[in-house]
Amino acid sequence: MKAAVLERPATPLVVREISGPRPGHGEVLLKVDACGVCRTDLHIIDGELPPPKQPLVLGHQVVGRVVESGAGARGFRDGQRVGVPWLGGACGECRYCRGGYENLCDQARYTGFHIDGGFAEMCVADERFAVALPQECTPAKTAPLLCAGLIGYRAYKLTRCGEPDGSGGMTGPGTKRIGFYGFGSSASILIQVALHNGQEVYAFVRPGDTQGRDFALAMGAAWAGGSDERPARELDAAIIFAPVGELVPEALTAVRRGGVVVCAGIHMSDIPAFPYEKLWGERTLRSVSNLTRRDSQEFMNLAREISVKTEVTVYSLDEINRAVEDLRKGHIAGSAVVTVNGS
Repeated sequence: MKAAVLERPATPLVVREISGPRPGHGEVLLKVDACGVCRTDLHIIDGELPPPKQPLVLGHQVVGRVVESGAGARGFRDGQRVGVPWLGGACGECRYCRGGYENLCDQARYTGFHIDGGFAEMCVADERFAVALPQECTPAKTAPLLCAGLIGYRAYKLTRCGEPDGSGGMTGPGTKRIGFYGFGSSASILIQVALHNGQEVYAFVRPGDTQGRDFALAMGAAWAGGSDERPARELDAAIIFAPVGELVPEALTAVRRGGVVVCAGIHMSDIPAFPYEKLWGERTLRSVSNLTRRDSQEFMNLAREISVKTEVTVYSLDEINRAVEDLRKGHIAGSAVVTVNGS
């Protein structure tokens, strides 16, 4: 099969023929339709997240169809459309797994990191961590929901905006004004959830990025400006999507007392020292680690309920390195997606 392979960090992906995978016990084999390109992929390519195996097929926002089920796999039928997110497996026995926090499992395995991912014509997935998708969904439009959407949703929940009420809304303590630092794939999805819940979104983009500012405003942001600017009103919470440690003290300054700042990335540059007064006043600073299967179920149901839309730029598998560089340079409004097998 054809795949885009990382031979070693800090080198371009190589599109070449490799042996196709076979499904093991409890696994399904998928014919890949589309796979989103994520900033995590950049961190792996650049060696900021050293890959545990080489060569490696990246890609963890996979939409495909089941073509074969391994022994013991009974959750999906042949031809069924399935999504594969970043969290590809966990031990199921540790205190985190037993408590519903498999995202914190020490033995967690990640798609496109421990397990070859979706920048290929075929891939395998543990059926317990795969997500059933509507047969009629558009693969390229759906792929970003599987990481940008899911990780963004978990970060959003951790701002204490409330808990799902079962009907597409949220209940709990009110968070009226929320800031998004970095307005890329995740932010463009989560702004739709925030607006649905009656919140105001304040978008912070790279200084001078007028395209990013205009994109955020077009998506419904109440305010958009550079990360070196500050809106006139205090924020109740902020999510830092950009992997830039210098934004942490800026976000803490922008939120009110009792506010929450959530770092949504898997990697971030060093956070500079800052005065304790920026944290004082019962402000909370926390990170997000991966996602749970409950997050997947909640968010995919919510996305269908409120008709979440994605803005995508589509590339062929042969164009994967251009997609990576466009993402790196901030040339994409929304999400970059690679289509495979003629999808």
